[in-house]
Amino acid sequence: MADLRSSIQSARKLHASGAGSVLDVLLRSAQAGPAELAQQLKQHGVDVLLTSEGVTPDFTALDLKTAAVLGCVPLRMSGDATVRLALADPWKDDSVRRASAALGFVPQLVAVPSALLESWLGQAAPPTGNGTTPGANGAGNSVPNANGDVSGPVVDFVDAAIRAAFSAGASDIHFECGRGGVIVKLRQDGVLSRFASMDDRVRAEEVISRIKVLAQLDITERRTPQDGRFRFDLGTRSVDLRVSIMPSVFGEDAVLRLLDKAQLRSRDEAVSLDLLGFDAVSAEQIRDLAGLPHGMLLITGPTGSGKTTTVYAVLSEINNGFEKIITIEDPVEYELPGVLQIPVNERKGLTFAKGLRSILRHDPDRILVGEIRDAETAEIAVQSALTGHQVFTTVHANSVFDVTGRFRHFGLDMFGFMASLNGVVVQRLVRRLCAQCVGTRPPSDKERAWLQGLGLGDVQASMPHAAGCKACGGTGYQGRLVLAEVHAIDDGFRDLVTNGMPVSALREHVAKSGVQSLATQSARMVLSGVTTPEEIKRVVGWQ
Repeated sequence: MADLRSSIQSARKLHASGAGSVLDVLLRSAQAGPAELAQQLKQHGVDVLLTSEGVTPDFTALDLKTAAVLGCVPLRMSGDATVRLALADPWKDDSVRRASAALGFVPQLVAVPSALLESWLGQAAPPTGNGTTPGANGAGNSVPNANGDVSGPVVDFVDAAIRAAFSAGASDIHFECGRGGVIVKLRQDGVLSRFASMDDRVRAEEVISRIKVLAQLDITERRTPQDGRFRFDLGTRSVDLRVSIMPSVFGEDAVLRLLDKAQLRSRDEAVSLDLLGFDAVSAEQIRDLAGLPHGMLLITGPTGSGKTTTVYAVLSEINNGFEKIITIEDPVEYELPGVLQIPVNERKGLTFAKGLRSILRHDPDRILVGEIRDAETAEIAVQSALTGHQVFTTVHANSVFDVTGRFRHFGLDMFGFMASLNGVVVQRLVRRLCAQCVGTRPPSDKERAWLQGLGLGDVQASMPHAAGCKACGGTGYQGRLVLAEVHAIDDGFRDLVTNGMPVSALREHVAKSGVQSLATQSARMVLSGVTTPEEIKRVVGWQ
């Protein structure tokens, strides 16, 4: 059994390098025949299928475009209603998890030869020479739209982009209109990648109009920005999308943010700081700050740094049913059982500030304010923290020093703000190197100077390099890691801020407190081969 496990791992590596499916590699190298190999793989939870006899692909269970993105095919055997899932690599957890989410259940996995998989997926017409996806020109299978109807190429184009983004775990979909048409890009792990295009100026305008219709926006207004949201039906589940329409010189662009309210809920384990990738020391420090009876805990960082997810992880850990937890958010991004979650609705007059005032009359123990954007909300949040409530909130700032400047800019009494502040978590998300294609290269002079400037001693002879392979889509990265500075605010820091001391004095105080900076943490990640200098420069900067 141990030998087979080792053979599977070797076959997976060869598969990732383009040597055929995992089953192809195993059949070529295994001492046993196909029947014996199938019996052995069965013990690993995977069936083997060598021919298409008596087997029918079922693209009603998982639509054809999503199946093509994930590289899998749902199957039905003759005389058996159970849906199975054929994959080139049935041990690739990420593909299995996303396919299971789209299906609504965990299917029985089937290993198949590459030729068989490609013949089934061949039912999806490949992209045309100009990069237009199936459906963009009316070819290929239609995809059910949000209302469950089947319509023309524009509906197919938009729906296919949403389904593919959900299946790929993307956070945003960008519809960018140019002189010749519209290009669709997906943001995965914080980076944009091209997904599809439609080389037709008129159809491009219809794509934006389709998005406006879904979000119930004014399709006749093309000169001012518009914001909206809608829910998209994926069959077994639905996903909420936040829409931003912006005028441009070539018409209008649209950005759709995917808000999967169920993604933080798992049947096996609840979301936690450990599950999000915080190191043990940082996670324990955040738990200590979150466990205080009153005061404010701020999570800060730029857009896309995972602030909201961290706040939800904290709430999930402290949600024991003995305390009243209320949140006010714009929008409610994830659902938490046992928590009163209030969505901001500025059109109806429910702002952060007005909602927060009402929350205080609802006898809460802990309060989440989705984001502090203005002086009124900041003032009420501070007063809530000073009057015996625990307040969790986020703010857009790049460092703990920027946080104090931001609240000073709001015109708050800094003595009251600092008295309410228990801690600040400054975080970033960086991409992790793909384990299957990580390479090395010599360090540049600038990289040597950067690392030596951080006091990390002699720089090693090689630096990690993102080579790119099929497993990671050629990017060289798979997944992301969290970097966090956890600052427990002490009286010394409070005195420096309230007395208006310069940032250099604040920085010196933080350095003496022993908090390891993001720059130092990220440099250590590079030296340990977890990520690359280029990724650190993009996200954190070389400081």
